[in-house]
Amino acid sequence: MTLQKYKLAVLPMALSTLLLACSRDEAPEQAAAPEVADVAAATQDAVPKAAETAAFRTYLEENYAVDMARLPYTASYRGIKTNHDQWDPVSEEFLDETLAINEARLQQLADFDRAALSPAEQISYDLYKLDLERRIAADRFRHHQFVIDQYRGPHTEAASRLVNIHRVGDLADAEAYIGRLNNIAVWFDQVIEQMAIRTEKQLLLADWQYPQIIEAARNVIQGAPFTEEGGDSTLWADFQGKVNALDITPEQRARLLAEARKALLESVQPAYERLIAAVEAQSALASGDDGVWKFDEGEAFYAERLRWFTTTELSAEQVHAIGLQEVARIHDAMREVMQAVAFDGDLRAFFEFMRNDPQFYYPNTEEGRAQYLAQAEAAIDAMYKRLPEQFGLLPRAELVVKRVEAFRERSAGKAFYNGPPADGSRPGIYYANLYDMNSMPIYQLEALAYHEGVPGHHMQRALSAELENLPEFQRYASFTAFTEGWALYTEELASDMNMYSDAYSEFGHLAMELWRACRLVVDTGLHSKRWTREEAIEYLVENTPNSRYDSTKAIERYIAMPGQATAYMIGKLRILELREKARAALGEQFDIRAFHDEVLRHGPVSLSILEQNIERLVADTLAAKA
Repeated sequence: MTLQKYKLAVLPMALSTLLLACSRDEAPEQAAAPEVADVAAATQDAVPKAAETAAFRTYLEENYAVDMARLPYTASYRGIKTNHDQWDPVSEEFLDETLAINEARLQQLADFDRAALSPAEQISYDLYKLDLERRIAADRFRHHQFVIDQYRGPHTEAASRLVNIHRVGDLADAEAYIGRLNNIAVWFDQVIEQMAIRTEKQLLLADWQYPQIIEAARNVIQGAPFTEEGGDSTLWADFQGKVNALDITPEQRARLLAEARKALLESVQPAYERLIAAVEAQSALASGDDGVWKFDEGEAFYAERLRWFTTTELSAEQVHAIGLQEVARIHDAMREVMQAVAFDGDLRAFFEFMRNDPQFYYPNTEEGRAQYLAQAEAAIDAMYKRLPEQFGLLPRAELVVKRVEAFRERSAGKAFYNGPPADGSRPGIYYANLYDMNSMPIYQLEALAYHEGVPGHHMQRALSAELENLPEFQRYASFTAFTEGWALYTEELASDMNMYSDAYSEFGHLAMELWRACRLVVDTGLHSKRWTREEAIEYLVENTPNSRYDSTKAIERYIAMPGQATAYMIGKLRILELREKARAALGEQFDIRAFHDEVLRHGPVSLSILEQNIERLVADTLAAKA
């Protein structure tokens, strides 16, 4: 039987209408996105004023420079070595100052004549305004957001950022590394301060989350020079490797190593011990309740999180309903794959087969992990060769595939991506968590590589960093529905391109899409419908082919990051809908390369602004023909 490839050309009418209405609610300056004719007229009537545009760009550049001076680690991540020995502050004083700055900037922004700006600057104006408004609104719930959790936080980020982000190319970089080691103490003390505020307000994690934080924190201070067991610690090994690669004198090298060792013992270790003690003290006060419904104003906080991550006005109930509808649709598509591979049994039995048959997993050994990484690299290499068929814009930055480091692999997610800076000094990195090979099935390998690598996160984020004439803030704007929606969309795009090697890999693509549909159900279930952690885990086990371990780790992540998991499917559905809307409007003039380039060339945007950009593309294409 021939596998009938699953496509989603047009969304169901009810869902399409719902997404359209809810994404437009947040469009700046207007209640609804303009029609094609309106966009064309606005483009013709707008006469940019050079002075206004220049003043606006100066305003953005000056604000960005202030931000990079205030956020030293963020600057390092983006290739800027301002205050290269420090971390991003999290003190209450700093957060108060940030709110005041954002409120002042929003007032200053109103002084610019938006109509006098060029079309590109108008998009930047709308994005900046929306970004400020979102940040100001989110500050109301600053203490509802966890300052540390088992999934991510300073206890693992301190080490992972130094290892992966802080490059050492000269003596000054090495000295800044030592400075950052010493300044971990300042950072952690601010985190402890934030924890105390949350303790006072009863904004605590669930009791089961604390042991994982403590274990991961202790992992960082295991090994030399902290302990005699286990060889060199992660940080000590990293610093030695980076310094030994420098072209410096033996005396300089000896001094750097001595200073780093002192910093590890006198600053890093005590800071970790204070943080661990604070986590242990707070854990004694925690309950077993999982969702944010348990907090004072928990319902309002979750509604804000859904608005933040989806950039829509969808309610928890609407998101839950979309999830159930999408789960049912994808289950039907999976049954087609079952028929194609002549499986004898129902969908639940097929899930068990995919979950347990050894042919779908590499051995849980170092050799098996090496095989996985090699195949992921091969899938990415194959996709690179096909990218010009779908894109005019292509990233210059290198992409590498790495295994998640041992010190954080038990608490880290299944896979994730770190983007490159604009100067190309660091590659984009696709991290695969290979702690448990039974949670990394081969049939999902290709879809995961496309999502995290190309044409997914690396394609989008590397291009954002590299695009010329884009304001710096716009390269790194936080619109999760766009960035994660794009990455999920590219899994479907790979299917359109016939990039999946067999029916089982096609099933893997569907399995990953199903995973994101289930997220809509379980995230809202946990945080709005008061599901327990165990109920949410069981939903994933029953409705997906993923392992119980995989399901457990996923639910723990959604508990730690309320609302974030809903962005993927909401964003993907919207991108697909806009593509098919453009295809219908343009007919033979529709160019998939032009569509993809238009989606990506403005950096991350909200779904409402994305719609306006695609409407403009359609209008310009029709006008060019006329």
